[in-house]
Amino acid sequence: MTSPVDSPADLAVRLDATGYLADDGLATVGWLALTMQRPLLVEGEPGTGKTALAEALAELLDVELVRLQCYEGIDASQALYDWDFPRQILHLRTVEATQQGVRDADEVERSLFDDRFLLDRPVLRALRHSPAVLLVDEVDRADDEFEAFLLEVLSTYQVSIPEHGTVTADPPPVVVLTSNRTRELHDALKRRCLYHWIDHPGLAREVQIVRTRLPAVSLRLAEQVTRAVHRLRDCDDLLKPPGVAETLDWARALHALGADELDLAAAAATLGAVVKYREDIERVRARLDRMLAS
Repeated sequence: MTSPVDSPADLAVRLDATGYLADDGLATVGWLALTMQRPLLVEGEPGTGKTALAEALAELLDVELVRLQCYEGIDASQALYDWDFPRQILHLRTVEATQQGVRDADEVERSLFDDRFLLDRPVLRALRHSPAVLLVDEVDRADDEFEAFLLEVLSTYQVSIPEHGTVTADPPPVVVLTSNRTRELHDALKRRCLYHWIDHPGLAREVQIVRTRLPAVSLRLAEQVTRAVHRLRDCDDLLKPPGVAETLDWARALHALGADELDLAAAAATLGAVVKYREDIERVRARLDRMLAS
């Protein structure tokens, strides 16, 4: 698609309107991905807003978001297409019973692979219904063979279905791949993509994110929660340091309980919103009073 966004600054403003605050670097690489029609690979710690970026792009472009969640063992068929086997069997039985409009076996076979029996999986759906945003989430969870498949699709934005023909996306979808860097991706896939590392935001920016996404939360509570989360991230013994998603969850939980400030009692009661391992909760609870100190 021709980019409807005039510049990186324009993209930043439009993302901001969706509630997603992008820094200059992310706005620039995002605009280049739209303009150059290149996939965008974003890496970073969990909870830094990688998935939310794809959601925001789909919203500002007013197109469908198609999400492919990667996992260990995923293969091309699970990402691409399948045939509706039960409906094909019913169709075949109907044809055998009626023989209406059927001249020979070849015609029966062709009718079994009609478009109505084709089940779109995420990649094929994005190609067939473009313009769209295709989110390939946590691609680092997949294996080498699946990476090779993705590279082939992203090189041509087309796939061949033996019984159906070649499907080509025109225009190509906007593609966002995310990775938590549990393993290194191959250079070939990286070369195909534009790349950006999304880091945890600074204190002031994270307060702004909380205020944008949760306008009902007071500035005081947003600042206290964000400051406490930053102190948690500075701890080197947590199994999972909290991301921006946990900051938002903690602020939302405190606000739902009617808390106007983050005091010791409120923090202890809501720790499950910000730390998600029993060992982490015990460590944080033992030093909670120091973390909340001004």
